[in-house]
Amino acid sequence: MSESCHSCSAAGSCTTESCSTEPQKTKAQKASHVDKVIAVMSGKGGVGKSSVTGMLAVSLMRQGYKVGVLDADITGPSIPKIFGVTGKAGASEGGIIAPTSRGGIKVMSLNLMIENEDDPVILRGPLISQLVNQFWTDVIWGDLDYLLIDMPPGTGDVPITVFQSLPINGIVMVTSPQSLANMVVRKAIKMVRNYKPPIYGLVENMAYVQCPDCSKRIEVFGKPKGQEAADRNSIPYLGELPLDPALAELSDAGKIEDYQSSGFDQIAKHLAEQIKSNGDKNLA
Repeated sequence: MSESCHSCSAAGSCTTESCSTEPQKTKAQKASHVDKVIAVMSGKGGVGKSSVTGMLAVSLMRQGYKVGVLDADITGPSIPKIFGVTGKAGASEGGIIAPTSRGGIKVMSLNLMIENEDDPVILRGPLISQLVNQFWTDVIWGDLDYLLIDMPPGTGDVPITVFQSLPINGIVMVTSPQSLANMVVRKAIKMVRNYKPPIYGLVENMAYVQCPDCSKRIEVFGKPKGQEAADRNSIPYLGELPLDPALAELSDAGKIEDYQSSGFDQIAKHLAEQIKSNGDKNLA
């Protein structure tokens, strides 16, 4: 109950809108229905988290789901680039209109609101956090089965905002075989457990490179440790992915939706299984 409504406290109830302890929905939120909100994070930069986010979105879309991607990496956004979305975000009386990729995936990023995609975003933490929150409250997402959030590296302002302000259903962790990456990911896992959303599983990216001539598997960053890391942290292991030049080439061209990967499709299926097994747990 708000302080201005002390006069109704004696009655033990209040029917005025201003007294509600529930946050009032914006017009954009009233026009949207998002079934599952999933944050993709690593804690460590450079492990291909945005690529994993993008391809998970593509794999889920190919399974017939309606999907959106919220680019929460405000100062280092890459989601519009890999999806080839160049048009600016629109606006209506009801809120911000998220552009749609060629394949029908809705995308929202600060890069879709600035004049040039390579203009730097020079903002302090509180303003960055406010922008991320507004991408949830002020964007008309419409009807989505999945909204994936591409998180920035680290365990600072943006992850705190996401966990405290958005109805997160669960987390996908991304790592690589390097011991440094695994150490930083453990920090992110411990952070998530402070906020209670379930961790759906761990994806080990860049696990190997396949020689285009002899098909030999080359473990560039050392022996993969994904299964071991998942077991050590008591979370499901969703699978490993190669370092594939074809994915990098298509992402640079804005054509990530053209990339074919049985590995990503299998991980998306494992993810759907974990979501089902966790039921409807969220922070809302």
